[in-house]
Amino acid sequence: MEAFEIIGEIQGAETFAEGHGIRALARLMDDYGGKNWRKRKGFVYVRVLATGEIRRAEVHWYEAHGIGKVEMKVKKCL
Repeated sequence: MEAFEIIGEIQGAETFAEGHGIRALARLMDDYGGKNWRKRKGFVYVRVLATGEIRRAEVHWYEAHGIGKVEMKVKKCL
């Protein structure tokens, strides 16, 4: 999906990988630092910037204490 903007709060957020279960763990630590990385997913409305269309989507992101959410991406539109 193209660039997007989050509208509202993420609903149903859940962790589905953490620590060494994350394939990109070494890269995340090199790029952002931090410890206790988690890969999470949830549902939210997004605005597609190219068209202005608003869609409900499943989003995935990485999160660590003190770092916050990074590398958020839309996995599928619902």
